[in-house]
Amino acid sequence: MAAEADGPLKRALVPLLLPEKCYDQIFVHWDLLHVPCLKILLSKGLGLGIVAGSLLVKLPQVFKILRAKSAEGLSLQSVTLELVALTGTMVYSITNNFPFSSWGEALFLMFQTITICFLVLHYRGQTVQGVTFLASYALVLLLLLSPLTPLALITLLQASNMPAVVVGRLLQAATNYRNGHTGQLSAITVFLLFAGSLARIFTSIQETGDPLMAGTFVVSSLCNGLIAGQLLFYWNAKAGHGKKEQ
Repeated sequence: MAAEADGPLKRALVPLLLPEKCYDQIFVHWDLLHVPCLKILLSKGLGLGIVAGSLLVKLPQVFKILRAKSAEGLSLQSVTLELVALTGTMVYSITNNFPFSSWGEALFLMFQTITICFLVLHYRGQTVQGVTFLASYALVLLLLLSPLTPLALITLLQASNMPAVVVGRLLQAATNYRNGHTGQLSAITVFLLFAGSLARIFTSIQETGDPLMAGTFVVSSLCNGLIAGQLLFYWNAKAGHGKKEQ
């Protein structure tokens, strides 16, 4: 009976959230305080939660732009550099066969970020450039994922994530400061990105053991925290009442 009862639970947890040895440790031997297995369970659960949340995390930003028919306050350079960082993480993780739970949000955030890039160009009256950008990005991504691209170049791309994230976020922070408001930036998106990058520090250490990945998320958390702080500071500031009118 116990074996039959374990069947559905085991199929649900192994190997999605736990390796079989940890399942046995916790649910067969009832060692509920087995720290290494609990860390794996926490990391996998957090990772899958981040991946699931990433399906929606930037949609508030997309909808805010569409409602306003404006991308005012968004730095195209910042969004593009964020896309570069997401692409680097995704390609590096696929190349190194990291678990999907440790990087999957990069895939979904990439689609949402490239949509934002297009919308920024579209509402600036540069729709043709936006379409060209989409096509060019697709070609570059296919090339990066092909066997033609050496591993050294993929590693270099991942290493460039840190400066890309820092420069991108500083450009957005400078735009916010110059305008005296955060324009069409979505508070929901910014705070979710901040929370997700913080959680990713733990999951990247636990699931990949890769210092390059972990370091990228530390830097990302600091930079996302800066933008989140500006959103709180400029919370009541309105577009059109920034520093340019003073």
